[in-house]
Amino acid sequence: MSNRFIQLAFSLLSISQIQAQIKPEPATYSFTKGLVALTGSRYGREAIYADPLAYQLYSGTLKQPTEGAVFGTDEQGRDIKWMAVTADSLNRLRFRGSFRGNGGAPAGPCVVAGSLRGGIGGGGGYTYLTYSSAREQVALLNIKGNSNVYVNGELHMGDAYSMGYLHIPVKLKKGLNEFYVRGVMITANLNFPDKTALVRTDDPTLPSIRLGESNASLQGAVVVVNTSTTPLAGLQLTSKLTGKTQTTSLPVIPALSSRKIAFTFDGSGIDTKGPQPCALTLLQKGKVLDAGTISVEAVPAGASYSQTFVSHIDGSLQYYAVTPQSSATTAPSALFLSVHGAGVEASGQARAYKSKDWGNLVAATNRRPRGFNWEDWGRLDALEVLAIAKNQFNPDPQHIYLTGHSMGGHGTWFLGATYPDKWAAIAPCAGYPTLKEYGSADGVIPDSSSNPLEQMLLRSGNQSDVLKLTSNYKPLGVYVLHGDADRTVPVTYARQMRKLLGESQPDMSYYEYPGGSHWFGDESVDWKPLFDFFKWHRIPADSTVNTIDFMTANPGISSAYRWASIEQQTQPLLYSRIQLGRKGQSITGTTSNVALLKLALNEFAAKTPLTITLDANPALAYTTTSAHDTLFVRRENGQWKLAQRPDAAQKGPHRNGTFKDAFNNRMVFVYGTKGTKEENDWNWQKARYDAETWYYRGNGAIDIVADTDFSLASYADRGVVLFGNATNNAAWKQLLADCPIQLERNRVQAGTQQWQGDDLAAYFVWPIKGSKTASVAVVGGTGLKGMRAASANQYFAGASGFPDFMIFGLDMVRDGSKGVRMAGFFDNNWKLMPEKYAVNGQKNGAE
Repeated sequence: MSNRFIQLAFSLLSISQIQAQIKPEPATYSFTKGLVALTGSRYGREAIYADPLAYQLYSGTLKQPTEGAVFGTDEQGRDIKWMAVTADSLNRLRFRGSFRGNGGAPAGPCVVAGSLRGGIGGGGGYTYLTYSSAREQVALLNIKGNSNVYVNGELHMGDAYSMGYLHIPVKLKKGLNEFYVRGVMITANLNFPDKTALVRTDDPTLPSIRLGESNASLQGAVVVVNTSTTPLAGLQLTSKLTGKTQTTSLPVIPALSSRKIAFTFDGSGIDTKGPQPCALTLLQKGKVLDAGTISVEAVPAGASYSQTFVSHIDGSLQYYAVTPQSSATTAPSALFLSVHGAGVEASGQARAYKSKDWGNLVAATNRRPRGFNWEDWGRLDALEVLAIAKNQFNPDPQHIYLTGHSMGGHGTWFLGATYPDKWAAIAPCAGYPTLKEYGSADGVIPDSSSNPLEQMLLRSGNQSDVLKLTSNYKPLGVYVLHGDADRTVPVTYARQMRKLLGESQPDMSYYEYPGGSHWFGDESVDWKPLFDFFKWHRIPADSTVNTIDFMTANPGISSAYRWASIEQQTQPLLYSRIQLGRKGQSITGTTSNVALLKLALNEFAAKTPLTITLDANPALAYTTTSAHDTLFVRRENGQWKLAQRPDAAQKGPHRNGTFKDAFNNRMVFVYGTKGTKEENDWNWQKARYDAETWYYRGNGAIDIVADTDFSLASYADRGVVLFGNATNNAAWKQLLADCPIQLERNRVQAGTQQWQGDDLAAYFVWPIKGSKTASVAVVGGTGLKGMRAASANQYFAGASGFPDFMIFGLDMVRDGSKGVRMAGFFDNNWKLMPEKYAVNGQKNGAE
């Protein structure tokens, strides 16, 4: 036997041995064991959070867990230990003890009580998982029941409601990979894709194909996942339905990320009702990357249907559902806006109602079945859908009504108090009034504090407390429906509102359904006496409304009732109230916490001499110049005087601040690339994490761009969220050069206040120069420790209060409010004034 043959045989044997040792990855790997520690993390509807594990991770003191090892101590001084968990028959990692995890979803239209999908994941602890990878590779991580997860230190969004459609591309390193999962009772899997891009069809946003209508250019949306380590550009998505093909060009999908993208399809070839398969093909330069199929529902005329639209909030595709009027008429009809409960789709909400012969019913989505509790972007979604429905159906403006169930019952109380001139009557069903008492998944809003700095933070959520706004219900008809055996939202909430409104509400009807649970069938919302009550009510014309009693906590959310508007406040986000009367040629009344008041004088003819008397001040004289005058009056040093229209650069209903205000106007995320590698990595990873969160919570899609690719001209009038600081984000000078808060490496300065170190962080908002509406929000820190402290994004929790600015340290993650350095508001001219903010350990004059 020749030496050459022997060498070849030996080489083949060696290769086969290596191949035997390196087993191919399975298509899916399920985690079947792990460790859990009930670490006591606290996240809620507020800016302050505490997370002992995150603190240790960020400060570099976290030790690799082992079974029985002590993580730390709880509030009673007892050891917190890492405990082993194993997978049960449903692949849930759980204790073999009495721990109770997911309680499931509440009952509602098309939702069975206790169902896991849409339920709430266990919190307050972490699950530690490991995976040993034979090589560096990309996997899709799918976890259900968690709030978030650190993958080798990188933060990603979690699937708290166990929806199952969150597939996160992660880069595994060769060897040990560590997963710190915030949540217990979870299921976790890794999937190993063999493609650079995937079309996910398990979370579509789709319209109905309405038979008999033009369906040639409909819009849907699906998720595209980039599983490669480079951005994917030049993508196209082709749709094919009954032989009719349409192609849509897609935006760039950044590396190791996903985005929900809109596409068009042609449904004009469908002539039968029922589900219709639509084939989707993802291409790049003509090459097929992936394909999938979605099912589009075709519905006959007169049936409930879904319709999509492009949202101004972020430019993403959203939908609303309609139960159309049962009889055709040329006369203007009524319009009913229905807001759904937690875990309920708008399409299911609409189908719970039979068609009415006197109006159309429209159901908004709250951006997701859980969404934002009809506050924040849920509120904006309701307003977008209301505006679209008015344009589509042209209803009688005096016959517009609001109703909702469960979380939507809260939405009804909230939207009713916030916009009392938009409705003739409201009808909360099985609802709770305020998130200060009933918190659902994100917990309750803290009610009060004796700490001035905490008070400053908490007032940022004042707009949510409808119990303080009950006087706004007085012009409305109010019908309350609640089952007296409701265990999910106890009937005590309805009785609370009946008692609270009993003496002051002139027009109220109340009914407890005997034996009614949380959902006792469609009558839980489609209750005939409720709609009869609606029919008796109408919105009076402005010309007949001569008395106004209106309150608001934030003019940027709600400023006006009829012919009067609170344009600016004296103290930001404390409650403001106007009580005005109009008689003859005079307007009189009282105000509270109002700095600038706008009066519409449409009911007065040109050249009418008027007197305006406010707060017992001397009367102001004004003569109208037209039949459509608008008058501004300003209070200075306790005295009212005539004023000019304020400059748009000042605060006002168009842009009143608070950190969340920038997350609007087709917002764009801008991450810094001019720092150290670690800083740049955090900037990008934080932008991606917030985009993942926005998709999961808000069914949204975000443009994420590098600082070097950003310009004000290219993104005019768009909200901006900037990740980084003045040192490492090149877009800072364009957006924030004139801001009195400056954040840079190792230093943050706010007016005369200054702090130094690498462990400081800040959230703040600033108006974008040259735009009348758009703002920039900053998320960043003075160094890697401070940046990591800013990693949490509780600003996406519905009704969580964030002021204009908040400066804090990494120690906040451990110590709570003690770690906040400064928080508060700019004045109406966007200046820092001591009475508008609080500094930890210092007195302030705001209260």
